[in-house]
Amino acid sequence: MQRASLIITDSGGIQEEAFYLNKPLIVTRNNTERPEAIDNNFSFLTELNPIKIAEKTHNLLNKNSTRHYNNIYGRGQASKKIINFLKNESRFL
Repeated sequence: MQRASLIITDSGGIQEEAFYLNKPLIVTRNNTERPEAIDNNFSFLTELNPIKIAEKTHNLLNKNSTRHYNNIYGRGQASKKIINFLKNESRFL
């Protein structure tokens, strides 16, 4: 995935991974449980329609822009924060 120019998937997990890898993403579904990526123009729904997939692929591959997005899925620090909280709150031990 790191070497890909773009990613085409119907997987929810891959949608998040593509975001972290900063890869353009085409989602071949009618809807997604990750609408924040669609709302932020990071991912694009095409349904399972070969013409829409080909058109969006062509558009994304020919787009010459650097993509930088705010981290819509968080920073990956939740586990550390929870552990630190539990360590500092003796009543949870």
